[in-house]
Amino acid sequence: VALICIFLFANGIPAMSKIGFGKFLTGELWRPKNDIYGIFPMIVGSLYVTAGAIIIGVPIGILTAVFMAFYCPKAIYRPLKMATELLAGIPSVVYGFFGLVVMVPFVREHFKGNGQSILTAALLLGMMILPTIISVSESSIRAVEESYYEGALALGATHERSVFTVVVPAAKSGVFAAVVLGVGRALGETMAVMMVVGNQARVPDSIFKGVRTLTTNIVLEMGYATDLHREALIATGVVLFVFILIINISFSILKRRGKE
Repeated sequence: VALICIFLFANGIPAMSKIGFGKFLTGELWRPKNDIYGIFPMIVGSLYVTAGAIIIGVPIGILTAVFMAFYCPKAIYRPLKMATELLAGIPSVVYGFFGLVVMVPFVREHFKGNGQSILTAALLLGMMILPTIISVSESSIRAVEESYYEGALALGATHERSVFTVVVPAAKSGVFAAVVLGVGRALGETMAVMMVVGNQARVPDSIFKGVRTLTTNIVLEMGYATDLHREALIATGVVLFVFILIINISFSILKRRGKE
């Protein structure tokens, strides 16, 4: 971790200084041939796609974990668990190919635009973060002592009320961890997003427009980048690193407040 931090900051901070921190972070134009490097469209694109994935994936993931822990019949639990684990093992490029062949045409036919958009990427990422959220959330919910559930029933609560108002809140630390891991996966995903998001370096005015994320920007151009262009891409990695660091710190603060 220390070596990664040293490499990123040693190469990225000087590039930001040459370009200008303000111009680099708030500039809306990315034109390497003209030495213009503004990553604001990529920041907005990453936030939009990640937020969409959270809106789609987190509720489904948590509710699926509750279902598997308290409602799932034994006959289908093992197949469902295996399917969840299989989803976690599918390579990103396969998800991307599925998104390109199935989801892009679906969005194009039923919504606006050409299908390669924020909405498509959010749907695909929401699907990709499900295994992480389901697995960690279910483990956390099962780790809650049985006495919590039994005590709620003894006080006259229904099964549903006992589960959703006593057991799930008691497991909130683990559920938060699942959400943070899912957010990290969504924010850092590259290959699948690159295949469905459109890769257009612009500030979107609709979820049906294509964007470029921080990760896809690095992957698309690092192969031929040199000098300041290469350093600007490393600086983009620094920004992504800082985003994930902020998410982890925020989670730690929320976790500490929850214990208090």
